[in-house]
Amino acid sequence: MSRKIFLCAISNISSGHCLEDCRFCTQSVRYGADISRYYHKPIETIVEEAKRARERKAAGFCLVTAGRGIDEKTLRFVCETAEAVKKEVAGLALIACNGTASVEQLTILKEHGIDSYNHNLETSETFYPQICTTHSWKERYETCENVKKAGLKLCTGGIFGLGESMEDRLLLLESIRSLDPASVPINFYHPNTALPLEKKTVPAKEALKMIRIAREVLGERRIMVAGGREITFGDEDYRIFEAGADAIVIGDYLTTRGKEPTRDHRMLQAHGYEIAGSCHEQ
Repeated sequence: MSRKIFLCAISNISSGHCLEDCRFCTQSVRYGADISRYYHKPIETIVEEAKRARERKAAGFCLVTAGRGIDEKTLRFVCETAEAVKKEVAGLALIACNGTASVEQLTILKEHGIDSYNHNLETSETFYPQICTTHSWKERYETCENVKKAGLKLCTGGIFGLGESMEDRLLLLESIRSLDPASVPINFYHPNTALPLEKKTVPAKEALKMIRIAREVLGERRIMVAGGREITFGDEDYRIFEAGADAIVIGDYLTTRGKEPTRDHRMLQAHGYEIAGSCHEQ
């Protein structure tokens, strides 16, 4: 594996008002999780977050909104935000994560500075009805296809630890491979007392096995360990790179805290890894 690791930061620019019933997600209003809820974070605040992310060596910055998909207000907000960030912050690839989207909407995002679009399949098509009933897995898959039709780079992955079987995990990875994404975020379930899922985390040994399997199935595609890294691996998260990961999310997540970026920098340096300067590096 490459000794060069890609760092990505995320900004929850519209939080906690989703009407869907995804059983793993604190942003759903159905479960009443104790999180911050707001419709639009001030654009100037997002720009400052992007500047800090770049200073902390992030190559990518993801603009995340809560909700099933993109309506006109969300589209305008993300476009205005993307333009503001691109104007103020050089060398930072912009990723949008705004739910289901049409080719037309995705094309508009690209025209306003978005480089990649993240829309996770989450789990296998067969298991998906066990974790969400308000929209279909096929809707997710079709959005991923739309991303490529619009000429954006595709970022799609999933989450392990929702009660799925090993067969479901393998089916998810095969579905991801069929979309030929540029990058694949792998998340591990972070339990929350408000959520209806079992309050269990994926054991570190099992999680590392899944990263190794993902690398075998996905070949050279970028594999990013995202949500759940801290609670799953603790201070032994350097082992994810030995297993095949070559990217991580730094800083905080959507509704949970992450480790300090400087701590991640020290961890990478201590284990002989370089930090990639941009998303275009190999």
